[in-house]
Amino acid sequence: MKFILVFLGIFLTSLSSWANDNPFFGKDMKQSYGFNTGFGVDTGFIVPPPGPFVPFTIMNFQYSMPNTFFELPGRQSINFAQTLGWGEDRGWDWEDFSIPIIYLSEDFAFFWGKDWYVGSGLGIGFQAHQNDRIGSKLLFQFKLLAGYRFSDKWAGEFIIQHFSNGSTTDQNNSYAFYGLGFTYSF
Repeated sequence: MKFILVFLGIFLTSLSSWANDNPFFGKDMKQSYGFNTGFGVDTGFIVPPPGPFVPFTIMNFQYSMPNTFFELPGRQSINFAQTLGWGEDRGWDWEDFSIPIIYLSEDFAFFWGKDWYVGSGLGIGFQAHQNDRIGSKLLFQFKLLAGYRFSDKWAGEFIIQHFSNGSTTDQNNSYAFYGLGFTYSF
């Protein structure tokens, strides 16, 4: 099994030479707008796969510029998100968690090819107010993503993201979302 993982890693890394300098952006593109939306799950973290979906969604708009992250291609972004809850499920009144969020994030690709990329991201920001689920305004974000470039300008992404306060307070039940999005590079 270890041999297969090493071989797969070497093979996927070799595919990276087929890609543009930064797989998040089309050739010669220096900025992008993105939108993603996701459905909430009531789990502590994003891996293992989600528990039951709950009546909780997120809409996220981002503006990004290319950079590198420890010599990996990356994008730095400012994000404006809105969580939307409705109804009650699993002991929570999800309407209480309909809160705007602003955060800065850094995404990086660790595998990529001519038209695809797989990566991760980290972020830090604030929600408009604390609540019973996350007992602080401060939020940390962790993201896993896989994307496909349809053209130099357009890409689609599958995104799994997690928000929590990093256990800076006793209340830290987190938010987790599985979703889809797209980016437009220019």
